[in-house]
Order: sequence, then C-alpha cells, then structure tokens
Amino acid sequence: MTAPGGRAVFDAALRLALDEARLTSGSGDVPVGAVVLGPDGEVIGTGRNEREASGDPTAHAEVLALRAAARSRGEWRLTGCTLAVTLEPCTMCAGAVVLSRVDRLVYGARDDKAGAVGSLWDVVRDRRLNHRPEVIPPDLVDEALSDECRRLLTEFFARRRVR
Repeated sequence: MTAPGGRAVFDAALRLALDEARLTSGSGDVPVGAVVLGPDGEVIGTGRNEREASGDPTAHAEVLALRAAARSRGEWRLTGCTLAVTLEPCTMCAGAVVLSRVDRLVYGARDDKAGAVGSLWDVVRDRRLNHRPEVIPPDLVDEALSDECRRLLTEFFARRRVR
C-alpha cells in the first residue's frame, strides 16, 4: 500500500513538515508542523500549531493541514493522500486523520504522553472504525529527520522550563 517513491517521498514530506514546525518560533506554540501530499506527491496542504497564536484549541498542525488540503481538493475526502507530521498525533488529530480518509500517516517523533497512533492510544488502527490509514512511524523514516523532530520539541520545552 506504500506510496510510489516510498521512503524518499516520506522523508521529503517530513522535511517540509519540519520547516512548518520551525515557523512557530516565537509564537509560544509547540513546534509541530504538518503537510498533506496529494496522490501525485504535490503538497496540497500545510499547517503548524497555532493554538497560542489564534486562541483556537483545535488549531493543531494536522487539523490545519487537513483543512487546507480539503480546500485545495474541493472535498473533505483525502483519499490517496499522505499526511506527514513532526509529532505523533493526539486523539483529536488521530480522529481527524481517520475521518479525512487519508491513505497514510508519516510521523517523526513519538509522543509517550498524548500520542494516539500507538504510544498511548491507537486510534488510527482501531478495527471498529471504518477507515485505517497506513502508518509510517519514526523508525521507518530517516533517523536524522526523526532526531531533528525530537530535538526541536525537546529544545522548546527546555526553554519553557527555564523561564
């Protein structure tokens, strides 16, 4: 089921998601970025955490990227698409992944405290749901990219603890 281009495509998408995550600098938002690739590999949606910047509790990177992709396609069903995100989705975002019908989810860092793609919960692979995307976890992407996703988050939280 893996997309054409496989790991090279996933790594490229994760690099773009990292670029999005870095754009949160100075906003107070947790540096998480996401991109949606269309079936042809073209970027059709991007997002970065904007909860602090917008005051919107649903303004997670994944939700914003999925909304942008749906606008780009003119429909909510994102069949054939890939969502790449720097951090394992939470329960809300994992639910959005399922409901949007993306074919695959690539993520760069596990979230042992709130991850809903296998770390704490496993929403996207729940057999009771009508859609289960393919999951490309951190150990199946370039190790340096996965390390960079973790490092960006670790540094953000270290700076917040110093204050």
